[in-house]
Amino acid sequence: MTSAPPATPPTVRTARPAALAVGLLALLAAGVASVAVGARAVPVGEMWGAVADFDPLNGDHLVVRDIRLPRTVLGIAVGAALAVGGALIQTLSRNPLAEPGILGVTHGAGFALTVGAALGLAGSAVSQLGLGVAGSVLATALVYAVGRHSTLRLLLAGVAFSAVLMGVSLGIRLTSPDTLDKYRFWAVGSLAGREQADLTVPLVAIGVAFVGALVIARSLNAVALGETVAHTLGANVARVRTVTLVLITVLAGAATAVAGPILFVGLIVPHLLRRLTSGSVPWLVGLSAVVGPILMLVADTIARVLLHTGEVPVAIVTAFLGGPMLIWVVRRYGAGSL
Repeated sequence: MTSAPPATPPTVRTARPAALAVGLLALLAAGVASVAVGARAVPVGEMWGAVADFDPLNGDHLVVRDIRLPRTVLGIAVGAALAVGGALIQTLSRNPLAEPGILGVTHGAGFALTVGAALGLAGSAVSQLGLGVAGSVLATALVYAVGRHSTLRLLLAGVAFSAVLMGVSLGIRLTSPDTLDKYRFWAVGSLAGREQADLTVPLVAIGVAFVGALVIARSLNAVALGETVAHTLGANVARVRTVTLVLITVLAGAATAVAGPILFVGLIVPHLLRRLTSGSVPWLVGLSAVVGPILMLVADTIARVLLHTGEVPVAIVTAFLGGPMLIWVVRRYGAGSL
């Protein structure tokens, strides 16, 4: 008979709800800043007026309703999807350097968009979204087919398959200037201009996948202890692994298809929260869904005002923040975590 897991210390039980409350307040503040700050500053009063008493002749109201609010909602969804996907893959693989792109999600979407552009199928935002999601799903399915029997094999298959897709995609783009032109807009991860697309399907997909992540999180607690222990505790490891991979694919695939490849969010956020959550996967998933959007909205707001001549893609800002974090992770965990 297995012994009961150790009780959570009282300080941790108190800190987690407090962190959630602080995170929600910070998310609200980041959301307000995201709507107010930009090339055209919008007063808080006008922001509320645009929601409660919209005037189509008011320029501030048009900016808020047509651009800033949809962009903020997109930033929240993308940030939550990438952060929760990162928390799931790190927990499943027990690898602190894992992030959703390691399963081929990002390069699968890029490959599908490259092929679609070469065939003339990526002319609209809707078609690009469909191609991105389809590429992510197919790439992850192939990676899982190769490495489904072992988490280590799964990660190695993801790295290898991503390299192949990246090489083939690059070859197609180098031989087709028109394809390169169409790919470049998507390849630079950004929220600018993406808010004009129909976001209903990706937002619903991300919401459903997040609910699924909360449901599977308790089973992941057992799998995180190792397959032998998980079997002893009665967990169906194969089913948990499969469901988790599907959720990661939906979360990261939808976010990547809409906003392009945005790295480091899925790496940074789980590390900031792991010690606070004290090994609780449900709390890690829930807090990641709050802190991920904060990071995304702050980075996007910085990206708007960093240059006077135009916007910087948000992926550059997250890379600037995530690079030092990656160095810290490698130095802390060493080569044994690879």
